[in-house]
Amino acid sequence: MRWDRLFDDLEGQLEQELGAEERDLRAEEERLRLGRLALRDRLLALHENGAGAVAVALRDGDQLALRTTDFGRDWFAAEVVDDRHRRTQCIVALSGVVALVLTAAQVEQSLAPVESEAGQHSLSARLTLPFVLRDLCRRRAAVDVRTVGGDIHGTVDRVGRDHFDLAVHEAGRPRRQSEVTQHRVVPLDQLLLVRW
Repeated sequence: MRWDRLFDDLEGQLEQELGAEERDLRAEEERLRLGRLALRDRLLALHENGAGAVAVALRDGDQLALRTTDFGRDWFAAEVVDDRHRRTQCIVALSGVVALVLTAAQVEQSLAPVESEAGQHSLSARLTLPFVLRDLCRRRAAVDVRTVGGDIHGTVDRVGRDHFDLAVHEAGRPRRQSEVTQHRVVPLDQLLLVRW
């Protein structure tokens, strides 16, 4: 009878030690996973978990409520959520973001593992900001550009590796040479967002 109790006790201790070891291993794996998270990963997790609009603070001090729609390597696309109920699309440079202003629930959602491989390995996930700007250039789309130095309206004329040329003209006017007031060469590291 006493041997049964001894073996039960030893078995219980062994199970407890194995369980503690497994919990420690899972906790360490989670710490490693969190240590590898990038800002883009947290935004993607918010998007996949249906977090809705996310408040994003930019390097110029402005804060916007954005509903993310797509993700590139160094940018994300979003709809601007404002009180005017008009839908404005924008591209935000990840380097222009100084903070995500989240609720407690959004913090938890942003830490969740990303389930879809599409967010990590899709074609758009490999596209860089210059590629997106080149598309706007091909379309000759009039855009509002927000930089660290202020807002500019115009049309993207060409895109280099680390900069783009913007023909500045009045909003609502077509990009014609007679309408262009100046040409700006904008370094990509000064870009916060592009709206159209």
